[in-house]
Amino acid sequence: MTTTTTEEAHVRAPGPTEAGSGAPTGAERAAGPGHEPDLHAMTRLTLRPIASPMPLGFFTVAISSTVASSLQLGLVDGAYRQAVALTLFSAFVLQLLVSILAFGARDVIAATLMGGFAGAWLANGLVTASDAPGGARVLGVMNLVFTVFAALMASVARPKRVLWVLLMIAVPRYLVAGLYGVSGEHWLGYVAGALGMLLAAVAMYAAYALMLEELRGREVLWIGRSGPVRDAMHAGLAGQLNRLEQQAGVRRTL
Repeated sequence: MTTTTTEEAHVRAPGPTEAGSGAPTGAERAAGPGHEPDLHAMTRLTLRPIASPMPLGFFTVAISSTVASSLQLGLVDGAYRQAVALTLFSAFVLQLLVSILAFGARDVIAATLMGGFAGAWLANGLVTASDAPGGARVLGVMNLVFTVFAALMASVARPKRVLWVLLMIAVPRYLVAGLYGVSGEHWLGYVAGALGMLLAAVAMYAAYALMLEELRGREVLWIGRSGPVRDAMHAGLAGQLNRLEQQAGVRRTL
């Protein structure tokens, strides 16, 4: 029988007294009805450290994009479309897992991006495996909308340069794939496949760089963090918990 130990950090939310905002004193709280209890002193927030799920997310992007692009480039015969589609289901499961873990790690950019990729892989896999009528055109429309999604994600991902580079390749890749699905022009399929291979290469690099960083505790290969993203890697515990009361899961509404 094995037992699992979860590291937990119990953090007391900073109260108004600590911030010098004139919270009620102990005597005032003991004065009786009409005085609010010191909720800050009574509140405990539990943080659960986890391993970064992003290397798994990027490795999944790399592997799945290679398989899908091989079909578009003709490296895999079109008769094996359903086999290719079935391999994409694993990408959906893994990237959904990464998205859930990233939400728990309070990284909304990574969580949203990986969730978006998970949905795209699932849709591609289901439509291709079922060979649904009009599937290529519908997937084309979806890829065009995904292009907008990737562009919006890129606009907020600049502090994470390696992620930003990945998205700057994903935008034309999904744009061309969308045009290929809508128009049926075969040369667009080859261009989309080539861009997909480039996307896979960058994703593979990003996964390896992030994994090395996690293992060694410092940047080994270029990742390009800047601004608050870089500060988060070097800040102490107090800096990590800054404005914790206003974050999702603690505040009352999303």
